[in-house]
Amino acid sequence: MEKTPLTVAVIAGTSREQRLSIRAAHYVAGLGRQYDDVEIVFVDPKDFTFNGDGNDPEGKDARYGEIITKADAFFIVTPEYNHSIPGSLKRMLDSEYGPYLHKPVALAGVSNGPWGGVRVCEALLPVCHRLGMVNILPELYFPKVQDIFEESGEIRGEFVEMYEKNIRKSYDELLWFARLLKKNRS
Repeated sequence: MEKTPLTVAVIAGTSREQRLSIRAAHYVAGLGRQYDDVEIVFVDPKDFTFNGDGNDPEGKDARYGEIITKADAFFIVTPEYNHSIPGSLKRMLDSEYGPYLHKPVALAGVSNGPWGGVRVCEALLPVCHRLGMVNILPELYFPKVQDIFEESGEIRGEFVEMYEKNIRKSYDELLWFARLLKKNRS
């Protein structure tokens, strides 16, 4: 049986200059590119401009709107700031409404502490639910991110097997839901 081609937007959660979470986001995107039937679009909040708040016309970035309209699924990789969502991620998500409806989302939390962004994943659940996204399990966590990735952005050898297995498990679930929901959206 031929698989439906899919587009997944991998969304980096912060525009902070010193962000280490970008390493995890690029790693997740790179593993997604290994699927033959999947196009990965990397979304970095630094590449977009949002004005105001909410999803009013003046608050949108047309390029972001095009990406999420085309996307069949989302994989958000974000750090935890003060037990919650980075402002840049929340602003980006809030800029649109309809294009998220009935599309699955995988979540990956990142932190420099031992919990790996558990609280940001919890904080994102009601936001994603309100936007009409379908949250998939399991969430991923990158605790002590500074110990997982080299300064070059490469994952350290002792972590490759575990993270590849867990990320592929999340992608498999995400893509299963994406195909099901895409079929039923059309």
